[in-house]
Amino acid sequence: MSGDAAVSMCDLEFGCGKDKGPSMGTRCRGFWYERLVQPCLVEMLGSALFIFIGCLSVIENGPETGRLQPALAHGLALGLVVATLGNISGGHFNPAVSLAAVLVGGLHLTLLLPYCISQLCGGLIGAALAKAVSPEERFWNASGAAFVTVQEPGQVAGAVVAELVLTTLLVLAVCMGAINEKTRGPLAPFCIGLSITVDILAGGAVSGACMNPARAFGPAVMAGHWTFHWIYWLGPLLASLLVGALVRFFIGDGNTRLILKGR
Repeated sequence: MSGDAAVSMCDLEFGCGKDKGPSMGTRCRGFWYERLVQPCLVEMLGSALFIFIGCLSVIENGPETGRLQPALAHGLALGLVVATLGNISGGHFNPAVSLAAVLVGGLHLTLLLPYCISQLCGGLIGAALAKAVSPEERFWNASGAAFVTVQEPGQVAGAVVAELVLTTLLVLAVCMGAINEKTRGPLAPFCIGLSITVDILAGGAVSGACMNPARAFGPAVMAGHWTFHWIYWLGPLLASLLVGALVRFFIGDGNTRLILKGR
């Protein structure tokens, strides 16, 4: 039997290695590792690296640089991990991006929960490493890089809208730059990283410009700061639904769009 045929059998049968030769079992294990285990490990690794750099840039940020240092650090770090690891897992490193990828057909639904768990674990690891290497005084002065921009209920509506709009730009960069067949290209990692930098520069003072529940979750655990934490889940996930609808109904290519298909 050819290698392609073996992969097809593995894809269809969960018990494919039980009654077949050792070579078939090895092929099946390799298939499941590369399709399921390896992408989740990469999502955890990439999330940990991205969030470590992001948290450290906030903790070590000086007053003279303002939002520029975190904006550049987050954007460059994300662009790098997407460029180096994206071909293995898709380079999401963000539950909101994974949800949008499922909605536009770029990720199988069965991988959504494993991806999100991996990203949240990566967020915890990255935030824990940032806490471990930072001077204690600096860590607590920066609230552990947790999002503390929203201090009172009057700021909530503006913060939710800001997270929705800012995350929309990021998720559009991913879906149109890396998933949609008609528009994807080699500059996707650069565009994705740049969208993070632009978002932080523009919206950092309004909501903190999180755009990523995993980025909010890790530091919140390490610093014990949960005030208005739900904003950084609601806004990004609503943005995922919005982008999913835009791509599926209006701006996606013919293979992705559900309506007004050409012949």
